[in-house]
Amino acid sequence: MNIAQLDRMHSGQGFIAALDQSGGSTPKALAQYGVLENSYTNEEEMYTLVHEMRTRIIKSPAFKSEYILGAILFENTMDRKIDGQWTADYLWEKKNIVPFLKVDKGLADLANGVQLMKPISNLDELLDRAVEKNVFGTKMRSVIKEANAEGIREVVEQQFEVGLQIFQKGLVPIIEPEVDIYSADKEKSEEILKEEIKKQLSLLDKEVKVMLKLSIPNVNNFYKELMSDPHVVRVVALSGGYSEEEANAKLTQNHGLIASFSRALSEGLSAGQSDDEFNQKLDKTIKAIYTASIT
Repeated sequence: MNIAQLDRMHSGQGFIAALDQSGGSTPKALAQYGVLENSYTNEEEMYTLVHEMRTRIIKSPAFKSEYILGAILFENTMDRKIDGQWTADYLWEKKNIVPFLKVDKGLADLANGVQLMKPISNLDELLDRAVEKNVFGTKMRSVIKEANAEGIREVVEQQFEVGLQIFQKGLVPIIEPEVDIYSADKEKSEEILKEEIKKQLSLLDKEVKVMLKLSIPNVNNFYKELMSDPHVVRVVALSGGYSEEEANAKLTQNHGLIASFSRALSEGLSAGQSDDEFNQKLDKTIKAIYTASIT
């Protein structure tokens, strides 16, 4: 584990940029960027185009460590290069931004009001490659749709079980049990979720470190207790479908919670923009998310 990166994630000011759209979400991310499906004919061409988009974001003068602590990458992005360097090395060595890797393979079907992670069949091999490419940590997502106590317990237990496997490889896992922002009983789900997370944290050995990525809670500062747990490096928030403006407004009401936004980060960026237009828009977005994260 890189101690300089751990210190930066624990005490630095800023937010985490989520650049990890993958699989089924890649065409949507490209379409939002103005690159339609008729622009590519196969998966390789699609991933080349999305890497070009992410490279443009990462190389932008607006994308800097003054505002951004870390960036979450998709496996395909980790395995590609920027200016001759592996993406993770470019982020840390050129930008002083901590690299993370999305490791989950998507969501299982809805059961007990939740969607668990699909099995990650190649996890050991993927983690070994992440270590070789100087990645600091990982991210994996589940989704909670209903305040079903059994389902939420299953989500949290699965997240921590995989998280321990990740930590044992020398990486810091971001545990992400997302509560659907459109859930009719979101607040109740968050109450159950917090208790299950506390239970799992209490079972960890002293040296284990994790991060938590959670939906912005209905009750302001609801996760403050988790932030003070000695196992927790940082608690970050996903935008969860909120617009950039909505997500930032809600984030400012939760002291200590920092952003890890994906859609909200790239909102308004387009392949057709000039570099000046692109950089100005990205700069404005990054500064707004940063301000909300340190308020």
